[in-house]
Amino acid sequence: MDNDSRPVDGNDLDLALVAAIAAGDEAAFNQIYARYYPRIARFTRRITRRSELIAEITNDTLWAIWRCAPSFKGGSRVSTWIMGIAHHIGNKTLLRSSRREAHEEPFLGLIEAAHEPWSDGDDREWVGAALVQLAEEQRTALELFYRFGHSCEEIAEMVDCPTNTVKSRMFHGRRNMQRLLPRLAGF
Repeated sequence: MDNDSRPVDGNDLDLALVAAIAAGDEAAFNQIYARYYPRIARFTRRITRRSELIAEITNDTLWAIWRCAPSFKGGSRVSTWIMGIAHHIGNKTLLRSSRREAHEEPFLGLIEAAHEPWSDGDDREWVGAALVQLAEEQRTALELFYRFGHSCEEIAEMVDCPTNTVKSRMFHGRRNMQRLLPRLAGF
């Protein structure tokens, strides 16, 4: 099979799109937007349930992609780079929001849905309910690994910590899930 008949790898396509965005190509940005908006929004929904913050973080992430595309050197997968941006923007937005809420309405942050199931099954609901009870770092590591398929190395790059820290967070998160799930299921 010659090079011209090979299927285009998703990262190869993303690399070409980011390079075009770096050159100011709005059509390439629209393609990245279409490819990543749903994924970023799903990831952001696991950080916060507040729709206005989900939209803000998702849009700020996409805006950062447009602005930062010229500085992307290809040292990681494009998806890793994008989700890392989403993680950092999400943390900053939540911190800013919590500071603002501390002055406006102290109990607003306590009102949150008990869970957001990934599907209609009971076990998915229990997993969702258990995930929201984990520490944010554990929940993020588990979701990026199991739900989004990133490696520990990619997650470490996204959340800006050592790979062993990611592995530790995953270990403790899984252990906490084992403790929480039977209780949520009524056992």
